Amino acid sequence: MNIQRRTVLRTAAAASTLALPLRHAFAQKKPYSYKYANNLPVTHPMNIRAKEMADAIRAETQGQVDIQIFPNNQLGSDTDMLSQLRSGGVEFFTLSGLILATLVPAASISGVGFAFPDYASVWKAMDGELGAHIRQQIAKANILAMDRIWDNGFRQITSSSKPIAAPADLKGFKVRVPVSPLWTSMFKALEAAPTSINFAEVYSALQTKIVDGQENPLAIISTAKLYEVQKYCSMSNHMWDGFWFLANKRAWDRLPPELQVIVARHVNAAAIKERADVAELNTGLQKELATKGMQINQPDPAAFRDQLRKAGFYAEWKAKYGDEAWALLERSVGKLA
Repeated sequence: MNIQRRTVLRTAAAASTLALPLRHAFAQKKPYSYKYANNLPVTHPMNIRAKEMADAIRAETQGQVDIQIFPNNQLGSDTDMLSQLRSGGVEFFTLSGLILATLVPAASISGVGFAFPDYASVWKAMDGELGAHIRQQIAKANILAMDRIWDNGFRQITSSSKPIAAPADLKGFKVRVPVSPLWTSMFKALEAAPTSINFAEVYSALQTKIVDGQENPLAIISTAKLYEVQKYCSMSNHMWDGFWFLANKRAWDRLPPELQVIVARHVNAAAIKERADVAELNTGLQKELATKGMQINQPDPAAFRDQLRKAGFYAEWKAKYGDEAWALLERSVGKLA
């Protein structure tokens, strides 16, 4: 009995010794389950690439970082989700700089009217000094912005009455705009009549001629079926819009440095892929909208830029954003004010 008892004790002790490093290894691999919220449909390139991103992060971290995606405003409006991000209710959130400007005023500088002539100038600015400056301002709100901004596309003007080919075509033109000082200021400077209307009411407002037109990226014009109540689509490219991939700072700091590196790498890689997807999507949408009866025209942005300059639009917003931010913008797009 004594021999058997000693054998059992030795075996138990050995098993306990072997289990210690295993328990220690699992203790080191604390799982992090984070929520990522956005306002786009699950079929949008952003969500398609985000799913790939989350899967890749889960695989490379061996399940330590599990990002659950909540698309299409499932967790509330942009304002609701921004509040949740700040409080830690969600850990990740993508938001337009034009809306983030309610918290970080500098974030809307990327939407200055007719500033960017093309995508090359957009990425030069947003992947360069201007983007770095905006991220620094976002950090002051205790939010982390990833290095690469995602694309929402250039915004275009649609109309039920005429193509918008020159600034004169906007004189007195009743155009729906989001509730934003930057939009209202720009269209007033172009002598249009901007009207703020909730997007849910845009289709009926166009149908009943409360407004003559509206402005949005092509994907929105298509998915909202605005071609049913608008005849013309002018490829004005009057504003560019992108989505910052934002993280709750406390949640981000909880991740060990090696996991932060993996997550950031996959998020930024997904952003680059999504940009290419959106560019391809927009090319196809022009053809699609044309087949659905919309007349597409390509106005010259130079005349619109001149009108904004003469109206003092650029000088006004340069004063609001400050000389430093404005100089960074002009390094990528040329002289505006």
